Amino acid sequence: MRLKDKVALVTGAGSGFGEGIVHRFAEEGARVVVADIDGAAADRVARDIQARSFICDVSKNDQVKAMVDATVGWFGRLDILVNNAGIAQKRGPMLGVTEAEFDRIYAVNVKSVYLAAVHAVPQMRAQGGGVIINTASTAGVRPRPRLTWYNGSKGAVITLTRSMAAELAPDGIRVCAINPVLGATGLTADFMGGDTPELRAQFNATIPLGRMSTPKDVANAALFLASDEAEFLTGVCLEVDGGRCI
Repeated sequence: MRLKDKVALVTGAGSGFGEGIVHRFAEEGARVVVADIDGAAADRVARDIQARSFICDVSKNDQVKAMVDATVGWFGRLDILVNNAGIAQKRGPMLGVTEAEFDRIYAVNVKSVYLAAVHAVPQMRAQGGGVIINTASTAGVRPRPRLTWYNGSKGAVITLTRSMAAELAPDGIRVCAINPVLGATGLTADFMGGDTPELRAQFNATIPLGRMSTPKDVANAALFLASDEAEFLTGVCLEVDGGRCI
């Protein structure tokens, strides 16, 4: 078991990639906290894997602090933090996005990484190390048009990951990112501007391996990066994309 007795906190874990990650972590022996803004979804997933759940809006400082404090209170430490929670931009012209929509995209996708670091890094420093994994996107590497502000938010996560990795390495804290290509999740329709067999076929044609990503694909990548097998990897932004970024 590659994560035996490790304590892992995963945000946005009530569905999609996050749900896949917590299932995989639990299979490998981790003690898991399933965090999500949707409490019912978090509870459902936590019951499935016999884990703890926590309701959290990752853009709110007090809620993120409470989430980290609860995790440490339950288990005494925090070994792995996965900043997976995120929201999409509805596909469309860049000037069609309102200021409120822009602010929310950056609050959830970028500010959340800052808030998680503020509250989790001191704990990891005190215990002698840890692993932080940020869910970024191929959108931050090879952006598609009509998703401009979302693309920028994920580009920020990639840069933050690399800078955090450099700064936190002396503390024994590794920081990596996963860059998935679009998967069949609750955000699919927003990204594609709809969800039809024709749109999926057009999208899949842009991916050399010919399909979208799955929660299992992302979960396996997160497991590797969180495990001791990746102990010499930090600042890595791993593309899980079927070749999309080639």
